[in-house]
Amino acid sequence: MTKEELFKLMKGQIIVSCQATPGEPLYDPDRSVMPLMALAAREAGAKMIRTSSVRDIVGIRERTGLPVIGLIKREYPGYAGRITMTMREVDECMEALADIVSIDCTRRPRGDGLTPAEFLRNVRDKYPNIIIMADCATLREAEDAWEAGADLVGSTMNGYTEETADCQGDPNFELVRQMVKVLPCPVIAEGRVHTPEQARKMLEIGAWAVVVGGAITRPLEIARRFMAVIS
Repeated sequence: MTKEELFKLMKGQIIVSCQATPGEPLYDPDRSVMPLMALAAREAGAKMIRTSSVRDIVGIRERTGLPVIGLIKREYPGYAGRITMTMREVDECMEALADIVSIDCTRRPRGDGLTPAEFLRNVRDKYPNIIIMADCATLREAEDAWEAGADLVGSTMNGYTEETADCQGDPNFELVRQMVKVLPCPVIAEGRVHTPEQARKMLEIGAWAVVVGGAITRPLEIARRFMAVIS
């Protein structure tokens, strides 16, 4: 699909995040269950999936036929982030045929000494036709990513960086509102969206689409919210 077709497909939709990494209950080193999660999401009406790892990008595309926002989580010494941090991860996403590649564009330290904008430009030079989603924590990071060549930006990392550590609890509606107002590209609302009502509000304030993961595909997180109410 072309970029325009993908953007039209996701407009006003909930993108379901189906991810499991080592150490999580749904992670199986021998066989991934994420394609089944994605299949359930498709049957519920999802038009696009966000996932991590080569095997899940490939498996979900094959099982569901849905386009995928792909990323690779890997930790490196000297890097504070872990979402598609180097060209190695970009290469893997492209080889797995991810439709969109998600890249951490926060201002946290990078072991290669590059700024997120410099890294994005390197990615764009190597893959001129890549569609990049910039995972950001602040409005300024989103602006920098857009200027460096990102095709769409997300509020994904809000609350996960030192600068935004106090952003907890409800989704950051104000950040998404500011992004929509300032940026000329699609803004993807992501992070702490736990209810259908919150997802709808994100769309009402102008988000192009909303990514929901924990509230749908992470049973440990879901169970903990129930347990917290009665503890």
